[in-house]
Amino acid sequence: MNGDVVVIGIGNSYRRDDGVGTAVAAAVAGRAVPGVRVLSDAGDPCGILDAWADARLAVVVDAAVATPSAPGRIHRCTINQLQGASAVSSHGLDIATVLALGEALDRMPADVVLFAIEVTETGCGVGLSPRVAAAIPHAVAAVTSEISRRSFACRERAEMPWPRVTR
Repeated sequence: MNGDVVVIGIGNSYRRDDGVGTAVAAAVAGRAVPGVRVLSDAGDPCGILDAWADARLAVVVDAAVATPSAPGRIHRCTINQLQGASAVSSHGLDIATVLALGEALDRMPADVVLFAIEVTETGCGVGLSPRVAAAIPHAVAAVTSEISRRSFACRERAEMPWPRVTR
């Protein structure tokens, strides 16, 4: 993996729990995983498309509003589950819209995985609510596990010897 994985934390740290995506991204960046770029974005579709343009895997982390809500609950969604989905974001942008735009502009990574963390407090102010803050280590573990699992699968395929043809 030579930089072909990007982790994108979406959110606004001045809107309470909406900053959870950027908080998770910062924690992943702190681990300095080789071959992984980590970016934070306020949710600009063009910025996201640029960030994942040359990636094999894009892992997106964002806040999500759900009813009924379980603040801190983490959802993992694949690209197939996201296509055509309704908005799950806590702000105006939703990843399904970015996926549609990326498809239309032919600016998609090979694969996209979204980790959406349920939130409740998205008003003005800084700091995550306690239950959302408590989810950060779990979300970081989920993101790094996703990257490791994919990295291992690629490495395993690359190291497999060519099968011998016998007659």
